[in-house]
Amino acid sequence: MIKEINYYKNDMIEFMKGMIPIRAISPDMGGQGEWDRSRYIKKFMESMGFDEIEEVNTMDDKGYTRPNLISKYYGKNRDKTIWIAAHMDTVPEGDINLWKYDPYRATLIDDRIYGRGTEDNGQDLVAGLFTIKAFIDNNIRPDYSVGFMALSDEETGSKYGMEYVMDNYSNFGKDDMFIIPDAGNEKGDEIEIAEKGILWLGLNVMGRQAHGSRPDLGINSNRILFELSMEVDRALHGLFSDQDSIFIPPYSTFEPTKMFSSVQNINTIPGSSSVYFDMRILPRYGIDEVLKTIEGKVEEYSRKYGVEIKIEIVQKNDPAPKTSENSPLVINLKNSIKEVLGVNPKTVGIGGGTVAAMARKKGYPAVVWATLEPVEHSPDEYCLIKNMIGDAEVFYKLIMKF
Repeated sequence: MIKEINYYKNDMIEFMKGMIPIRAISPDMGGQGEWDRSRYIKKFMESMGFDEIEEVNTMDDKGYTRPNLISKYYGKNRDKTIWIAAHMDTVPEGDINLWKYDPYRATLIDDRIYGRGTEDNGQDLVAGLFTIKAFIDNNIRPDYSVGFMALSDEETGSKYGMEYVMDNYSNFGKDDMFIIPDAGNEKGDEIEIAEKGILWLGLNVMGRQAHGSRPDLGINSNRILFELSMEVDRALHGLFSDQDSIFIPPYSTFEPTKMFSSVQNINTIPGSSSVYFDMRILPRYGIDEVLKTIEGKVEEYSRKYGVEIKIEIVQKNDPAPKTSENSPLVINLKNSIKEVLGVNPKTVGIGGGTVAAMARKKGYPAVVWATLEPVEHSPDEYCLIKNMIGDAEVFYKLIMKF
Protein backbone atom coordinates (compact mmCIF):
# COMPACT_ATOMS: atom_id res chain seq x y z
CA MET A 1 0.00 0.00 0.00
CA ILE A 2 1.36 3.39 -1.04
CA LYS A 3 1.48 5.83 1.87
CA GLU A 4 0.36 9.24 0.59
CA ILE A 5 1.19 12.50 2.37
CA ASN A 6 -2.17 12.67 4.14
CA TYR A 7 -1.36 9.30 5.75
CA TYR A 8 1.19 11.15 7.92
CA LYS A 9 -1.15 13.85 9.23
CA ASN A 10 -1.15 12.68 12.86
CA ASP A 11 2.59 12.01 12.81
CA MET A 12 3.22 15.51 11.47
CA ILE A 13 1.14 17.02 14.26
CA GLU A 14 2.95 14.96 16.91
CA PHE A 15 6.34 15.95 15.51
CA MET A 16 5.35 19.62 15.74
CA LYS A 17 4.10 19.12 19.30
CA GLY A 18 7.47 17.71 20.27
CA MET A 19 9.51 20.42 18.53
CA ILE A 20 7.81 23.66 19.59
CA PRO A 21 8.57 23.36 23.34
CA ILE A 22 12.30 23.14 22.49
CA ARG A 23 13.32 26.78 22.26
CA ALA A 24 15.61 27.76 19.39
CA ILE A 25 16.21 31.49 19.79
CA SER A 26 19.40 33.14 18.59
CA PRO A 27 21.92 34.27 21.23
CA ASP A 28 21.67 37.67 19.54
CA MET A 29 18.05 37.73 20.70
CA GLY A 30 18.74 36.49 24.21
CA GLY A 31 18.41 32.76 23.54
CA GLN A 32 20.80 29.82 23.56
CA GLY A 33 20.61 28.86 19.91
CA GLU A 34 19.30 25.85 18.05
CA TRP A 35 21.36 22.99 19.47
CA ASP A 36 18.66 21.25 21.53
CA ARG A 37 16.11 21.51 18.74
CA SER A 38 18.63 20.17 16.25
CA ARG A 39 19.09 17.03 18.41
CA TYR A 40 15.34 16.40 18.27
CA ILE A 41 15.28 16.83 14.50
CA LYS A 42 18.41 14.75 13.91
CA LYS A 43 17.02 11.85 15.92
CA PHE A 44 13.94 11.85 13.69
CA MET A 45 16.12 12.09 10.56
CA GLU A 46 18.08 9.05 11.71
CA SER A 47 14.86 7.09 12.19
CA MET A 48 13.70 7.96 8.66
CA GLY A 49 16.48 6.22 6.77
CA PHE A 50 18.25 9.02 4.91
CA ASP A 51 21.26 7.82 2.90
CA GLU A 52 23.38 10.67 4.29
CA ILE A 53 23.14 12.90 7.35
CA GLU A 54 25.90 15.44 7.88
CA GLU A 55 26.35 18.25 10.37
CA VAL A 56 27.90 21.48 9.12
CA ASN A 57 28.25 23.26 12.46
CA THR A 58 30.11 26.38 13.51
CA MET A 59 30.75 28.44 16.63
CA ASP A 60 29.30 31.95 16.89
CA ASP A 61 30.96 34.98 18.45
CA LYS A 62 29.23 34.30 21.77
CA GLY A 63 30.61 30.78 22.06
CA TYR A 64 27.45 28.86 21.05
CA THR A 65 27.55 25.97 18.60
CA ARG A 66 25.21 26.75 15.69
CA PRO A 67 24.12 23.47 14.06
CA ASN A 68 23.12 22.86 10.46
CA LEU A 69 21.75 19.43 9.51
CA ILE A 70 22.27 18.36 5.89
CA SER A 71 20.61 15.12 4.73
CA LYS A 72 20.17 13.31 1.43
CA TYR A 73 17.99 10.55 0.01
CA TYR A 74 19.64 9.28 -3.14
CA GLY A 75 17.90 9.32 -6.48
CA LYS A 76 18.52 7.01 -9.42
CA ASN A 77 20.98 9.62 -10.64
CA ARG A 78 22.99 11.34 -7.91
CA ASP A 79 24.42 14.08 -10.12
CA LYS A 80 21.68 16.52 -9.12
CA THR A 81 19.96 17.20 -5.80
CA ILE A 82 16.68 19.03 -5.25
CA TRP A 83 17.08 20.70 -1.85
CA ILE A 84 14.37 21.75 0.60
CA ALA A 85 15.90 24.19 3.09
CA ALA A 86 14.03 25.25 6.25
CA HIS A 87 15.27 26.98 9.39
CA MET A 88 15.11 25.78 12.99
CA ASP A 89 15.43 29.13 14.78
CA THR A 90 12.57 31.39 15.84
CA VAL A 91 12.16 34.92 17.10
CA PRO A 92 11.32 35.35 20.83
CA GLU A 93 7.71 35.40 21.96
CA GLY A 94 7.65 39.16 22.69
CA ASP A 95 5.05 40.41 25.16
CA ILE A 96 3.69 37.24 26.74
CA ASN A 97 0.55 39.10 27.84
CA LEU A 98 -0.51 39.35 24.20
CA TRP A 99 -0.66 35.55 23.86
CA LYS A 100 -3.82 33.57 24.53
CA TYR A 101 -1.96 30.28 24.08
CA ASP A 102 1.39 29.23 25.57
CA PRO A 103 3.99 30.09 22.88
CA TYR A 104 6.12 27.09 23.86
CA ARG A 105 3.40 24.48 23.88
CA ALA A 106 2.00 23.44 20.51
CA THR A 107 -1.75 23.86 21.09
CA LEU A 108 -4.04 22.07 18.63
CA ILE A 109 -7.38 23.82 17.99
CA ASP A 110 -9.34 22.49 15.01
CA ASP A 111 -7.07 22.94 11.95
CA ARG A 112 -4.59 25.20 13.74
CA ILE A 113 -1.46 24.52 15.75
CA TYR A 114 -0.58 27.53 17.92
CA GLY A 115 2.92 28.31 19.18
CA ARG A 116 6.03 30.34 18.46
CA GLY A 117 7.61 29.04 15.28
CA THR A 118 4.73 26.81 14.24
CA GLU A 119 4.46 28.67 10.93
CA ASP A 120 7.86 30.37 10.74
CA ASN A 121 9.40 27.94 9.84
CA GLY A 122 7.99 24.87 11.59
CA GLN A 123 5.16 24.27 9.13
CA ASP A 124 7.44 23.64 6.17
CA LEU A 125 10.28 22.13 8.13
CA VAL A 126 7.76 19.41 8.99
CA ALA A 127 6.32 19.38 5.47
CA GLY A 128 9.77 18.96 3.92
CA LEU A 129 10.79 16.12 6.22
CA PHE A 130 7.58 14.19 5.69
CA THR A 131 7.75 14.70 1.92
CA ILE A 132 11.02 12.78 1.93
CA LYS A 133 9.67 10.25 4.46
CA ALA A 134 6.95 9.38 1.96
CA PHE A 135 9.59 8.57 -0.67
CA ILE A 136 11.61 6.48 1.79
CA ASP A 137 8.66 4.57 3.29
CA ASN A 138 7.31 3.73 -0.16
CA ASN A 139 10.79 2.74 -1.38
CA ILE A 140 10.48 5.19 -4.28
CA ARG A 141 13.73 6.47 -5.72
CA PRO A 142 13.09 9.69 -7.68
CA ASP A 143 15.20 10.34 -10.76
CA TYR A 144 17.40 12.75 -8.79
CA SER A 145 18.45 12.95 -5.15
CA VAL A 146 16.38 14.87 -2.61
CA GLY A 147 18.11 16.86 0.10
CA PHE A 148 16.83 18.44 3.28
CA MET A 149 18.49 21.20 5.30
CA ALA A 150 17.56 22.21 8.85
CA LEU A 151 19.37 25.53 9.24
CA SER A 152 20.35 27.86 12.07
CA ASP A 153 20.46 31.64 12.31
CA GLU A 154 17.92 32.62 9.65
CA GLU A 155 16.23 35.19 11.88
CA THR A 156 19.47 37.12 12.48
CA GLY A 157 21.13 37.06 9.08
CA SER A 158 22.18 33.42 8.38
CA LYS A 159 25.91 34.04 8.94
CA TYR A 160 26.01 30.79 10.94
CA GLY A 161 23.32 29.11 8.86
CA MET A 162 22.80 29.11 5.09
CA GLU A 163 25.75 31.40 4.41
CA TYR A 164 28.07 29.09 6.33
CA VAL A 165 26.64 25.98 4.67
CA MET A 166 27.00 27.38 1.14
CA ASP A 167 30.66 28.14 1.84
CA ASN A 168 31.54 24.94 3.72
CA TYR A 169 29.40 22.01 2.56
CA SER A 170 31.40 20.10 -0.05
CA ASN A 171 28.79 17.90 -1.75
CA PHE A 172 26.76 20.33 -3.84
CA GLY A 173 26.40 19.39 -7.50
CA LYS A 174 26.66 21.93 -10.30
CA ASP A 175 23.02 21.32 -11.29
CA ASP A 176 21.49 21.39 -7.81
CA MET A 177 18.41 23.52 -7.13
CA PHE A 178 16.77 24.89 -4.00
CA ILE A 179 13.24 25.24 -2.60
CA ILE A 180 13.07 27.69 0.32
CA PRO A 181 9.59 27.37 1.94
CA ASP A 182 9.87 30.52 4.03
CA ALA A 183 7.58 33.10 2.39
CA GLY A 184 4.23 33.09 0.65
CA ASN A 185 0.58 34.00 0.98
CA GLU A 186 -2.71 32.37 1.94
CA LYS A 187 -3.50 31.14 -1.57
CA GLY A 188 -0.07 29.74 -2.28
CA ASP A 189 -0.05 31.47 -5.66
CA GLU A 190 3.18 33.49 -5.35
CA ILE A 191 6.59 32.08 -6.25
CA GLU A 192 9.45 34.38 -5.26
CA ILE A 193 12.29 34.33 -7.80
CA ALA A 194 14.07 37.63 -7.03
CA GLU A 195 15.05 39.76 -4.06
CA LYS A 196 16.17 43.33 -3.65
CA GLY A 197 19.50 44.28 -2.16
CA ILE A 198 19.49 45.22 1.52
CA LEU A 199 21.26 48.11 3.20
CA TRP A 200 20.72 48.85 6.89
CA LEU A 201 22.67 51.78 8.20
CA GLY A 202 22.73 54.34 10.97
CA LEU A 203 23.58 58.04 10.89
CA ASN A 204 25.03 59.33 14.15
CA VAL A 205 25.43 63.09 14.71
CA MET A 206 27.84 64.23 17.44
CA GLY A 207 26.78 67.73 18.63
CA ARG A 208 27.28 69.35 22.01
CA GLN A 209 24.96 68.92 25.00
CA ALA A 210 23.71 71.98 26.89
CA HIS A 211 20.85 73.18 29.11
CA GLY A 212 17.57 73.66 27.31
CA SER A 213 17.56 77.36 28.22
CA ARG A 214 21.04 77.92 26.68
CA PRO A 215 20.99 76.49 23.17
CA ASP A 216 23.66 79.05 22.30
CA LEU A 217 26.13 76.97 24.35
CA GLY A 218 25.30 73.70 22.61
CA ILE A 219 24.93 72.15 19.18
CA ASN A 220 21.54 70.46 18.89
CA SER A 221 22.21 67.04 17.37
CA ASN A 222 18.49 66.39 16.89
CA ARG A 223 18.01 69.39 14.60
CA ILE A 224 20.98 68.43 12.43
CA LEU A 225 19.89 64.80 12.30
CA PHE A 226 16.32 65.71 11.33
CA GLU A 227 17.53 67.92 8.49
CA LEU A 228 20.12 65.40 7.32
CA SER A 229 17.79 62.41 7.38
CA MET A 230 15.13 64.25 5.38
CA GLU A 231 17.76 65.41 2.88
CA VAL A 232 19.05 61.84 2.52
CA ASP A 233 15.50 60.57 2.13
CA ARG A 234 14.68 63.07 -0.65
CA ALA A 235 17.97 62.45 -2.47
CA LEU A 236 17.60 58.67 -2.50
CA HIS A 237 14.01 58.72 -3.68
CA GLY A 238 14.95 61.16 -6.44
CA LEU A 239 18.06 59.38 -7.72
CA PHE A 240 16.88 55.78 -7.40
CA SER A 241 13.28 56.04 -8.54
CA ASP A 242 12.99 53.34 -11.23
CA GLN A 243 10.35 50.64 -10.91
CA ASP A 244 10.25 46.92 -11.70
CA SER A 245 6.80 45.36 -11.77
CA ILE A 246 7.95 41.92 -10.63
CA PHE A 247 8.68 43.28 -7.16
CA ILE A 248 6.25 44.01 -4.31
CA PRO A 249 6.40 47.01 -3.97
CA PRO A 250 7.83 47.74 -7.44
CA TYR A 251 10.33 50.41 -6.30
CA SER A 252 13.31 50.77 -3.97
CA THR A 253 12.41 51.64 -0.39
CA PHE A 254 14.39 53.90 1.97
CA GLU A 255 12.69 53.92 5.36
CA PRO A 256 13.94 55.73 8.49
CA THR A 257 13.03 53.40 11.36
CA LYS A 258 14.85 53.29 14.70
CA MET A 259 15.93 56.52 16.46
CA PHE A 260 18.05 57.34 19.53
CA SER A 261 18.86 60.53 21.40
CA SER A 262 21.39 61.09 24.17
CA VAL A 263 18.82 62.73 26.44
CA GLN A 264 15.58 61.51 28.01
CA ASN A 265 14.38 64.79 29.50
CA ILE A 266 12.81 67.81 27.84
CA ASN A 267 15.09 70.54 29.18
CA THR A 268 18.42 69.36 27.75
CA ILE A 269 19.88 70.05 24.31
CA PRO A 270 20.97 66.63 22.97
CA GLY A 271 24.64 66.13 22.20
CA SER A 272 24.28 62.99 20.07
CA SER A 273 21.44 61.54 18.02
CA SER A 274 21.08 58.58 15.67
CA VAL A 275 18.62 57.36 13.06
CA TYR A 276 18.66 54.02 11.27
CA PHE A 277 17.39 53.31 7.76
CA ASP A 278 16.05 50.06 6.35
CA MET A 279 16.71 50.19 2.59
CA ARG A 280 15.57 47.59 0.04
CA ILE A 281 17.14 48.38 -3.32
CA LEU A 282 16.20 47.18 -6.80
CA PRO A 283 18.85 44.94 -8.42
CA ARG A 284 19.45 47.48 -11.20
CA TYR A 285 21.13 49.77 -8.68
CA GLY A 286 24.41 49.10 -6.96
CA ILE A 287 24.39 49.43 -3.18
CA ASP A 288 27.68 51.31 -3.41
CA GLU A 289 25.90 53.94 -5.54
CA VAL A 290 23.41 54.46 -2.74
CA LEU A 291 26.16 54.62 -0.14
CA LYS A 292 28.07 57.20 -2.19
CA THR A 293 25.00 59.45 -2.23
CA ILE A 294 24.61 59.16 1.53
CA GLU A 295 28.31 59.80 2.14
CA GLY A 296 28.08 62.97 0.04
CA LYS A 297 25.22 64.31 2.16
CA VAL A 298 27.01 63.40 5.40
CA GLU A 299 30.14 65.23 4.30
CA GLU A 300 28.06 68.28 3.32
CA TYR A 301 26.30 68.48 6.70
CA SER A 302 29.51 67.85 8.65
CA ARG A 303 31.07 70.91 6.99
CA LYS A 304 27.92 73.00 7.28
CA TYR A 305 27.55 72.51 11.06
CA GLY A 306 31.12 71.72 12.06
CA VAL A 307 30.21 68.40 13.67
CA GLU A 308 31.25 64.78 13.33
CA ILE A 309 28.70 62.51 11.64
CA LYS A 310 29.34 58.77 11.51
CA ILE A 311 27.83 56.19 9.18
CA GLU A 312 27.28 52.77 10.74
CA ILE A 313 26.66 49.93 8.29
CA VAL A 314 24.61 47.25 10.04
CA GLN A 315 23.86 45.02 7.04
CA LYS A 316 24.86 45.21 3.39
CA ASN A 317 23.71 42.52 0.99
CA ASP A 318 24.00 43.08 -2.74
CA PRO A 319 21.09 41.67 -4.74
CA ALA A 320 21.50 38.13 -6.05
CA PRO A 321 20.82 37.20 -9.69
CA LYS A 322 17.19 36.45 -10.43
CA THR A 323 16.10 32.84 -10.95
CA SER A 324 14.82 32.53 -14.51
CA GLU A 325 11.07 32.25 -14.94
CA ASN A 326 11.83 29.67 -17.64
CA SER A 327 13.92 27.40 -15.40
CA PRO A 328 12.62 23.82 -14.98
CA LEU A 329 12.38 24.48 -11.23
CA VAL A 330 9.95 27.38 -11.69
CA ILE A 331 7.92 25.72 -14.45
CA ASN A 332 7.56 22.43 -12.57
CA LEU A 333 6.69 24.20 -9.31
CA LYS A 334 3.98 26.22 -11.07
CA ASN A 335 2.46 23.04 -12.48
CA SER A 336 2.68 21.23 -9.13
CA ILE A 337 0.95 24.08 -7.30
CA LYS A 338 -1.79 24.20 -9.91
CA GLU A 339 -2.38 20.44 -9.66
CA VAL A 340 -2.49 20.34 -5.85
CA LEU A 341 -4.01 23.69 -4.88
CA GLY A 342 -5.98 24.55 -8.01
CA VAL A 343 -4.51 28.04 -8.36
CA ASN A 344 -2.44 29.70 -11.09
CA PRO A 345 0.75 30.93 -9.41
CA LYS A 346 2.66 34.02 -10.50
CA THR A 347 6.31 34.87 -10.07
CA VAL A 348 7.20 37.80 -7.83
CA GLY A 349 10.15 39.63 -6.30
CA ILE A 350 10.30 40.72 -2.67
CA GLY A 351 12.18 43.19 -0.51
CA GLY A 352 14.88 40.71 0.33
CA GLY A 353 15.93 38.69 3.31
CA THR A 354 15.55 34.97 2.54
CA VAL A 355 18.34 32.42 2.28
CA ALA A 356 17.49 31.90 -1.40
CA ALA A 357 19.75 34.85 -2.22
CA MET A 358 22.75 32.90 -0.87
CA ALA A 359 22.05 29.98 -3.19
CA ARG A 360 21.50 32.30 -6.17
CA LYS A 361 24.80 34.07 -5.54
CA LYS A 362 26.49 30.67 -5.90
CA GLY A 363 24.80 30.21 -9.27
CA TYR A 364 21.97 27.87 -8.24
CA PRO A 365 18.31 28.35 -9.19
CA ALA A 366 16.24 28.91 -6.06
CA VAL A 367 12.58 29.60 -5.40
CA VAL A 368 10.84 30.75 -2.25
CA TRP A 369 7.35 29.33 -1.86
CA ALA A 370 4.89 28.20 0.79
CA THR A 371 1.22 28.56 1.66
CA LEU A 372 1.23 30.84 4.69
CA GLU A 373 -1.11 32.83 6.88
CA PRO A 374 0.11 36.39 7.75
CA VAL A 375 0.93 35.51 11.38
CA GLU A 376 4.71 35.00 11.50
CA HIS A 377 6.41 36.78 14.45
CA SER A 378 3.00 37.69 15.89
CA PRO A 379 1.34 36.76 19.22
CA ASP A 380 -0.62 33.51 18.89
CA GLU A 381 1.31 32.51 15.79
CA TYR A 382 -0.18 29.39 14.24
CA CYS A 383 0.07 27.15 11.21
CA LEU A 384 -2.80 25.50 9.38
CA ILE A 385 -2.53 21.74 9.22
CA LYS A 386 -4.06 21.78 5.74
CA ASN A 387 -1.24 24.08 4.58
CA MET A 388 1.39 21.79 6.10
CA ILE A 389 -0.04 18.81 4.24
CA GLY A 390 -0.74 20.75 1.04
CA ASP A 391 2.80 22.12 0.86
CA ALA A 392 4.21 18.62 1.33
CA GLU A 393 2.01 17.35 -1.52
CA VAL A 394 3.32 20.14 -3.75
CA PHE A 395 6.94 19.26 -2.86
CA TYR A 396 6.25 15.59 -3.60
CA LYS A 397 4.75 16.30 -7.03
CA LEU A 398 7.54 18.75 -7.86
CA ILE A 399 10.26 16.19 -7.09
CA MET A 400 8.48 13.57 -9.18
CA LYS A 401 8.47 15.92 -12.21
CA PHE A 402 12.26 15.81 -12.54
